Amino acid sequence: MSKILRTNPGPILSTAVEYHGFVFTAGLVARNLELDMEGQTRDVLDQIDTLLEQHGTDNTRLLQAQIWVKDIKDREILNTLWKAWLPENLAPARACVQAVLADPRVLVEIMLITTK
Repeated sequence: MSKILRTNPGPILSTAVEYHGFVFTAGLVARNLELDMEGQTRDVLDQIDTLLEQHGTDNTRLLQAQIWVKDIKDREILNTLWKAWLPENLAPARACVQAVLADPRVLVEIMLITTK
């Protein structure tokens, strides 16, 4: 039986789950919810970099991204930072939708599936 590795397991979620060379992240939000869209997006991408590194992978191995934004009008800010963060020609399959998020101060949440 293959081992399942859980990062920061809690009562309702783990920050990431690794299985058979795949890494599935939880939806990540900014640590400081007082930041604007640019600040929150940068923080989430920094968290993703750290989390992927912990699992021996990086943003060159992304397979799928699910992104939720509080206001779809902020998508352009997100996309500008996202494009700068992604290696050229290595964009994952992606969805980006407007959503009511768990805390009204959350402006963006990103969840990934990647491989090692």
